[in-house]
Amino acid sequence: MNDLIEIRWHGRGGQGAKTASLLLADAAFNTGKYIQGFPEYGPERMGAPLTAYNRISEKPITIHSNIYEPDYVVVVDDTLLTSVPVTDGLKESGAIVINTTKTPEELRKLLKGYNGNIYTIDAKKVSLETLGKYFPNTPMLAAIVKVAGIMTDEELLDDMKKSFKHKFAKKPEVIDGNMKALEMALKEVKKI
Repeated sequence: MNDLIEIRWHGRGGQGAKTASLLLADAAFNTGKYIQGFPEYGPERMGAPLTAYNRISEKPITIHSNIYEPDYVVVVDDTLLTSVPVTDGLKESGAIVINTTKTPEELRKLLKGYNGNIYTIDAKKVSLETLGKYFPNTPMLAAIVKVAGIMTDEELLDDMKKSFKHKFAKKPEVIDGNMKALEMALKEVKKI
């Protein structure tokens, strides 16, 4: 892992991008890293575009601003590719991770000349198969951890199992599905 990894999340209200960024921050913290995880809202309503951020480092973080030149971008909803400039400032040495079923050709057109690495995952398929409902945040969390190498798969799974037991203490029946979603997403994310 680099000394400092900066991640920008693009999603819509209600899709869990903010929650995923906060879960990532907690998991990275639990592996001994310094972290930041915070959202930025526009009009606060279900379905409105929102942005969330993570900074993860081996050293104390002294920057306290939004992230303008991320190493990685996570796009939770591919409809944002036509309405939000998701690649603005994205370092070509990093990558973009997109929840999509679009072809590589369609994506390259939509990304308007971005020459860095592009990874895709069908988070809808993963969440429907493992959770029975469409919750893209859990698969996207696993995908960015895998792509960015923030921690090992085992560290992520161990930490998330503990986190889910706490988070879903009153709904333990959803823990297995979320764990399966993480496991499946770690295998399903693909570089195009």
